[in-house]
Amino acid sequence: MTAVTGDQWADLQGAALLGTDRRPLPEPGSPLAASVDRTEPATALLDLAALAAVRRRAGALPAPAVDTPAPAPDDTRPALPELAARRLAVLLGTRGGHGSTANLAELLPQWLAVARTHGYRLPPALVPALLDAARARSELRADAVALAGPLGRWLAPQNPDWRYVTRTATDPDGLDRPGELLWQEGLFAERVTHLAGLRRTDPAAGLALLASTWATERAEDRVLFLDALQDGLSGADEEFLEAALGDRSKNVRATAAELLSTLPGSALAARMADRARAVVRHDGGRLHITPPTACDAAMQRDGIPVKSPTGRGERAWWFGEVAAAAPLTVWTADTGLTPEQLLAVPTVDADGDGGGAEWAEDLREAWARAAVRQQNADWARALLGAPPRPGREARTPGAPAKLLAVLSPAERASWTAAFVQTHGLGDAFQLLGACATPWTPPLSTAVVAALKRAAELGSYPWSHSGVLGMTERALAPETAPAVEALAADTSPDTAWADTFTRLAGTLRFRQAMLGELTAG
Repeated sequence: MTAVTGDQWADLQGAALLGTDRRPLPEPGSPLAASVDRTEPATALLDLAALAAVRRRAGALPAPAVDTPAPAPDDTRPALPELAARRLAVLLGTRGGHGSTANLAELLPQWLAVARTHGYRLPPALVPALLDAARARSELRADAVALAGPLGRWLAPQNPDWRYVTRTATDPDGLDRPGELLWQEGLFAERVTHLAGLRRTDPAAGLALLASTWATERAEDRVLFLDALQDGLSGADEEFLEAALGDRSKNVRATAAELLSTLPGSALAARMADRARAVVRHDGGRLHITPPTACDAAMQRDGIPVKSPTGRGERAWWFGEVAAAAPLTVWTADTGLTPEQLLAVPTVDADGDGGGAEWAEDLREAWARAAVRQQNADWARALLGAPPRPGREARTPGAPAKLLAVLSPAERASWTAAFVQTHGLGDAFQLLGACATPWTPPLSTAVVAALKRAAELGSYPWSHSGVLGMTERALAPETAPAVEALAADTSPDTAWADTFTRLAGTLRFRQAMLGELTAG
């Protein structure tokens, strides 16, 4: 059989593109082609193309043999339970599940996180789909790569879409080869995540890693890298942070100063304590406020900008920054008062210009910032006040969600449940986000009751879309019967009926999902 030349194949393509009325059929290149009936040019073109295709394939030469890669290393982890494997296939969209009312996209991260804690080995057939899912959703990558294990790392070089696998460290000590590649070659977000993870397990190694490249990092990157030092922060980091106070970037200096202010024994904390004693004096049952009159070079080096970025008056700004950076023990040790007692002490302007009430608000806000920075539960509890009761407003300065995060998970849930019972869901989104998941049964019950009230009052589900999205992954699964009852009691074919039905389906799905993972 005569081989098809490139020109002959190009002639056939030209006739197909332009039409046989504008481009004549090519001359026969073989006896078989000569036998084609040309009465109908279009039919003849297809016949000629079919013959040419066979001739081209028959004349193809074999490609050089490709070396077969060595098999993936053995994975000795316990196998994923069969029911859990089926559930993962549904979550990844490789098997059924399309008729489910559950929000599968919300549940996949939770499934991966729980499965990873059990150290399961995934069925090999599901690993490619998982790597694809993690390519599209970066928040899944750490768990996905850990679960994919040796097979995932073996597969990664075979597909350019899975390059991220080689940059994702799964070894918590950061000493594996993926960890080294991640720090040297990874995307910025991946490097920050890696540094934060390393700081949680080996703070000294994390600091050494950051110090090794600090001089070559961009200023905007150095700020976020410093933020990652919050995990495992200790006196061992003070020398590095003190040096960062001389950084050419003001944002780096401010971040370093904020971190140092959270270390009660640091030299910066001692300097701020001296400044705090100069601006707040407890005498005669009052707090006398004397805000700074200037921001000298020493204050600037310690992270206090000369100009307020918020537009506040300069003296008020300097006062707030000093009070927020001072160790909270200064106030209790120097006055002998508890945080609750200090909050009740009236303030006066020592300059005699009035404004005591304004200084009280500034001082309270500064104390709230300090409580969050220093993770001081006693101060956070005092600033939040008792959980609100019906008819009583919550005493929540500045950022109550941040103060809540300082408390234990049980306290957070209890305080937030009381808030939701009193105030509903309108202002509860950030508070609920500060609570550990899954929510405790009392908090879950309070949220379900608030959803019921919202439906009865005629509001629309989308006005609570943020909270509803959170409930799908955070409500205690035990509340599923109560949500199903809401769906049954709500007028059919309404937005709320659909919302409750979907939420109940998600809770049932999640309950079964978690049970399957723990059954092994």
